[in-house]
Amino acid sequence: MSQSLAELEAARAQLLQQFLTLGDFRPGTVSATPRRCGRPTCHCARPGDPGHPQFRLLRKVKGKSVAESFATPLAFRKAAEEVAEFHRFQRLSAELTALNEQICRLRPVAPDPTGWTEAEKKRLLRFIEKSRAKSRRSSG
Repeated sequence: MSQSLAELEAARAQLLQQFLTLGDFRPGTVSATPRRCGRPTCHCARPGDPGHPQFRLLRKVKGKSVAESFATPLAFRKAAEEVAEFHRFQRLSAELTALNEQICRLRPVAPDPTGWTEAEKKRLLRFIEKSRAKSRRSSG
């Protein structure tokens, strides 16, 4: 069932309200991995021992992976909540984009009695010519 423009705009307004409820957020992935400390007398050196948990946040900074470690489980839980909120932000953003695309398709174009200006026509023709030249070079 297709929705009317008014229904889509109302849905968008409701969705935008959800953005206002977002808390602190940051990108990344949280993990708790076992590690061995290297001391031969420590419990983690025994066979079958799970080791010490290392709490980390992995994220990209300027295209490079960066790991941030947390000293306490509480700091780790805080980071995990922030990452979960970031994922919520991403879902809301995707929904908003999809809704806006529907609105853009349904919104009527305002009548334009003037039509294309000469400058717009020239610019469009130059664009078409350049596009054709590029496609000929890449296919040949």
